[in-house]
Amino acid sequence: MKKYYIKAVQEALFEEMERDPRVFLMGEDVRIGCFAATRGLCDTFGEERVIDTPIAELGVAGAGVGAAATGSRPIVDLMFGQFLMLAYDQISNQANAMRYMFGGQTRIPIVYLVQNGTGPALGPHHSNSVHPLFMNIPLVKVIMPSCPADAKGLLKSAIRDDNPVIFFNHTSLGGMKGEVPDDGAYLIPIGKGDIKRQGTDITLCTVGLMTNVCLEAGKILEPEGIRAEVVDLRSLKPWDKALVYESVKKTGRFLAVDESYHTCGAGAEWVASVAEDMFEHLKCPPQRLSGKEIPIPFSPALQKYAVPNVEAVVDRVKRMVGRGAPR
Repeated sequence: MKKYYIKAVQEALFEEMERDPRVFLMGEDVRIGCFAATRGLCDTFGEERVIDTPIAELGVAGAGVGAAATGSRPIVDLMFGQFLMLAYDQISNQANAMRYMFGGQTRIPIVYLVQNGTGPALGPHHSNSVHPLFMNIPLVKVIMPSCPADAKGLLKSAIRDDNPVIFFNHTSLGGMKGEVPDDGAYLIPIGKGDIKRQGTDITLCTVGLMTNVCLEAGKILEPEGIRAEVVDLRSLKPWDKALVYESVKKTGRFLAVDESYHTCGAGAEWVASVAEDMFEHLKCPPQRLSGKEIPIPFSPALQKYAVPNVEAVVDRVKRMVGRGAPR
């Protein structure tokens, strides 16, 4: 059945809270559902399992860590990815380290749920892509789906995981519609990517909204005789190197497309790995197409050029396969 992305997230929350009484939700305005994914949860599960919190991200994130360490399975909704900055200490110094520091005697099964990336002109405090910062924290898993079915399957897996997980919903995808299984047992393994489009000429490695940008670019390139393979990682950490490497063996070219910044962005990690491990299979240097290193503008017209768009992907692919103007 076709469902909206946000409905798929809501369905995953309902199913997992119904399945496991240890799962509960806490966060800012989760009872009224400021983001539609949490609407109706309080009516079904009550105020003890759907908890509104103060606007105090560090404290909320820390309360979640404590709950996870003592046997619960909290989902902490902090609204926007940039608000994770206010909770960074609890995630990077507590949630990720406790299991290691205590010799495996405790687990921290916690999910931090946030919106990430550019949306409907939300400006610099709500639109920057912060996922690379959390890829650099040991023992924390990082997920960012690109479609409703993946959102449901990955969120259910994240809630069942015994480790801290950052789950990024892309801000622009809430209204996306796609087929979503009704099966309550539907899971997608964390760390497994998906080839969303088969190709032979270049590998486009991406995640989240940029997957859909790359798919559109692939449609434009096809009539010109360029078949782009689109690899949607789905999980940023761990990420599916084996799937990417198999694709590069086939295509011989690699372009990382990510909304985060060029310097130390997610694409930098993907390109470095391909350059180190797949050098002998490459027909040209691996490249990355990233967001501009500026705060995201409020202006929709300017925002369009702050992150990779379809035209930019098409142009870069043509240059890499020798069909465009020399660089």
